Amino acid sequence: MVLEKWLGSFLLLLVGLSNIALGKLYFGILLDGGAFVGINIGTDVSNMPSASDVVAILKANQITHVRLYDADAHMLKALANSGIEVIVGVTNEEVLGIGESPSTAAAWVNKNVASYLPSTNITAIAVGSEVLTSIPNAAPVLVPAMNYLHKALVATNLNFQVKVSTPQSMDVIPRPFPPSTATFNSSWNSTIYQVLQFLKNTNSYYMLNAYPYFGYTSGNGIFPIDYALFRSLPAVKQIVDPNTLFHYDSMFDAMVDATYYSIDALNISRIPVVVTETGWPWLGGANEPDATKENAETFTNNLIRRVLNDSGPPSQPTIPINTYIYELFNEDKRPGPTSEKNWGLFFTNGTAVYTLSLSASGRITGNSSSLFCVAKPNADASKLQQGLNWACGQGGANCRAIQEGQPCYSPNTYQNHASYAYNDYYQKMKGSGGTCDFDGTAMTTTDDPSYGSCVFTGSSNSSGTSGGFSPPVAFGPISPQGGSVNLHVSRIQYLASAMFLVLALL
Repeated sequence: MVLEKWLGSFLLLLVGLSNIALGKLYFGILLDGGAFVGINIGTDVSNMPSASDVVAILKANQITHVRLYDADAHMLKALANSGIEVIVGVTNEEVLGIGESPSTAAAWVNKNVASYLPSTNITAIAVGSEVLTSIPNAAPVLVPAMNYLHKALVATNLNFQVKVSTPQSMDVIPRPFPPSTATFNSSWNSTIYQVLQFLKNTNSYYMLNAYPYFGYTSGNGIFPIDYALFRSLPAVKQIVDPNTLFHYDSMFDAMVDATYYSIDALNISRIPVVVTETGWPWLGGANEPDATKENAETFTNNLIRRVLNDSGPPSQPTIPINTYIYELFNEDKRPGPTSEKNWGLFFTNGTAVYTLSLSASGRITGNSSSLFCVAKPNADASKLQQGLNWACGQGGANCRAIQEGQPCYSPNTYQNHASYAYNDYYQKMKGSGGTCDFDGTAMTTTDDPSYGSCVFTGSSNSSGTSGGFSPPVAFGPISPQGGSVNLHVSRIQYLASAMFLVLALL
């Protein structure tokens, strides 16, 4: 018992240290252990799916972060209990009113944020969309709007959970290359300085809309298209900043670094950059030869691999570039050229426009119409046990297949057994309102998790017999951490194993 207590105390100390070692402490902001790729959801779409169908598509592709351009009530309700992190948007039309009235800001927060928390996982408010370049007349009230919204969050004790920022385009940086000499447009210096001060004071982050597609097509051949598409360049064409001698393998990295240098030029630092929009159109008009499905597929898959390698640009190599792709569906109702209407990754029926690798390991999206409910790879073991007990008991799941000697018993882990039980419950009850949540420990997937003689309920291979599940590696757009706890490991063995695991990680 003394040994066990000692091991437990030592483990707690090591876990505390490992939380810092595994995370990324960036000037007082503890970022999670892995970068993520999220997605923007625009609504200028003919035959827009219902909010619940949109969320089903997100879950089917395990998209864990989304940005909304407004605070649509239907979407915010549908996202409840999904675990998906949500950025809600103040529209450009709302910025003026909020920036002129603290009471309007407070009412907006109460209606569009506080009333949905904690069920809907709102983590940030994006104030406007490229306000400085799209509605410059609103610039004087942009920072007051951000301040009023933040104060409303403070008043409701939500300021630690919900950050406030404002997305800006690369147009506010007139000469982004070389990155080391980049500065913000001097005509916006006063406003941008105030924005940056606000972000620093509130531990928020800079929201950047960065499009290599536009950087390339407007560059008159200065840069090769491979540079915009994350393709490797031959030695004679390497892109190098002459002042720092940093090599840039992609225009995307250069744009992010240009933003960091522009922030530094105003003598402000310690503000991480999150890319709130980037992408590549897959169809264009006769005068848009680079808007092709092949280029879009190359850009998007290389972008995902780039972001999920968990590194930053050359000047900030340890800071991941969390990124939101533009966009979920084609917004065919948008005005402008053909390319403007064709940025979507998915058609409205949920099928992918082109082949997507939604993970660093190259996992390909599936277009299966079947959804399975499985345990999250990084779910807490005690919560998994509670969820397993509920599903096999009150939930009415048939858990015979995960008993010893049955086809789904091995591997004998909470992860495996909970996944089977969760799915059996979900397949039986989803038609009458049953959900795949289990206190945040479950997620849906289109990947059939059946293996060997172990067949999941709902599988096309099912003949009515019970099967089982071999836990898959979760795919993006996330960089998951996980593992399972064996059901029969003794407490001392578990503590000792965990201790050595943490030592290895450190």
